[in-house]
Amino acid sequence: MIDKIVPDVQAAVAGIHDGATVLVGGFGLAGMPLALIDGLIAQGARNLTIVANNAGNGDTGLAALLKAKRVRKVICSFPRQSDSYVFDGLYRTGEVELELVPQGNLAERIRAAGAGIGGFFTPTAFGTDLAAGKETRHIDGRDYVLEYPIHADFALVKALKADRWGNLVYRKTARNFGPIMAAASRCAIVQVTEVVPLGALDPECVVTPGIHVQRVVQVGASPARSDS
Repeated sequence: MIDKIVPDVQAAVAGIHDGATVLVGGFGLAGMPLALIDGLIAQGARNLTIVANNAGNGDTGLAALLKAKRVRKVICSFPRQSDSYVFDGLYRTGEVELELVPQGNLAERIRAAGAGIGGFFTPTAFGTDLAAGKETRHIDGRDYVLEYPIHADFALVKALKADRWGNLVYRKTARNFGPIMAAASRCAIVQVTEVVPLGALDPECVVTPGIHVQRVVQVGASPARSDS
């Protein structure tokens, strides 16, 4: 019997090893898997490469992981919002490395990993410092840069509902990077508000099929959040 439900967050993040590359869903706090990140901090893995849209907000989530000195490198598109002071401090002192990737390129590099695409040419960043050292090509009158997929050992994702097979539905914009990150990782770990019986999810509404998901943990709705 296929059953991907694990009993608690500790079991969900077990086995995330030192030096792992971890995709973390969320756009700011919308869709951020806060319970899984807190579990990862408690679990103790170090020297992580974190791939996310941004580099943490305030003192919670990714910012807390950074503050705990567990992150070696951040790959993201928006590292310096107004409350990214934890990342700013670490970056300025050379304690964390940054790979800056335009948001569209970031999404496509993750998607390409899940789709089995070996690389793609994009006009984004051509002629800028972000294209330095990369292969370029002139195609049909336009200049392009070669980008490679971002594969990951693990993905931490937040969804609204799951069944025991790992089929997922999301709530509105909290979906953001979740589907492509689940597909691009070797082990997708998902926190959900509700686990439902098989057959309760309308197949037309399933965004991430269970084949891309390895572990699901129910953490419940947070009364302070509206994007659960």
